Amino acid sequence: MAQNMTADAAHAHDEHHESPVVFGFWLYLMTDCIIFGTLFAVFAVLRDQFAGGPTGHEVFELSGVGIETAILLFSSITYGFGMIAAHENKVSTMRTWLGVTFLLGLGFLFMEIREFSHMIAEGNGPDRSAFLSAFFTLVGTHGLHVTCGLLWMAVLLFQTAGKTELNERMIGKLTCLSLFWHFLDIVWICVFTFVYLMGVL
Repeated sequence: MAQNMTADAAHAHDEHHESPVVFGFWLYLMTDCIIFGTLFAVFAVLRDQFAGGPTGHEVFELSGVGIETAILLFSSITYGFGMIAAHENKVSTMRTWLGVTFLLGLGFLFMEIREFSHMIAEGNGPDRSAFLSAFFTLVGTHGLHVTCGLLWMAVLLFQTAGKTELNERMIGKLTCLSLFWHFLDIVWICVFTFVYLMGVL
């Protein structure tokens, strides 16, 4: 009886400890929303300021961006599978899905860097016009967030190496990263629609 009460108290303590962490991370995401909202507003103001340079229709390649979008969206699905495995305490399966998600995120980042390099090589860098400055800042900020997410994911993969079960603390870490990764997907959908798609049409 006393042992059960102790276990319940420990469980309640874990929940009390982790809930503020997840809530605090929600607050952080709200500040990120403000940052991206500001960058979208700046882009909206500068999107027609070409200064004699190329327009979005001339520099954007929707086929490549479409592949980027599909990769990032699919990575959200694989991370979701990883979270299901984590809640079922299937550590090996969770790590496999996290590894797949990491590779997809790396592929997305590689394609974004290649797009930036190609544009700069053609003389369409951020210093070419206000439109391109706003574009590189907005998309580059998203890419920086993806990079941070990948580093975070690598740390979690390292921390769960050799483990056979996950405690509440680790589940909380995975949950926070899940919120962050899905948030980046939502932001990218807005980038794809507002920046690329409307820029080409």
